[in-house]
Amino acid sequence: MDATSIAITIAHLVVGFILVFYAAKAYKKTKYPPMLLLVIGFTFLVLGETVVDDYITFLNNDILENIIAESFEITGFIILILAVKKS
Repeated sequence: MDATSIAITIAHLVVGFILVFYAAKAYKKTKYPPMLLLVIGFTFLVLGETVVDDYITFLNNDILENIIAESFEITGFIILILAVKKS
């Protein structure tokens, strides 16, 4: 992984977790259950798009790595759908 990829990953993590932070702050303030689902869904999306996608190369199996990364993202979207549906 080169320096540019690392910088992009770090920027993605920072921006993603800022979103998660504000969603968590909103949940803490309102105690509204769908907000908690938003926090969880955004967390899965951020982790799936960055950490899992970029750093599970140790498996040495591109198909399995892709399935795991996409599973995180799909799970995140499903949780976000539930949050919107319950609100």
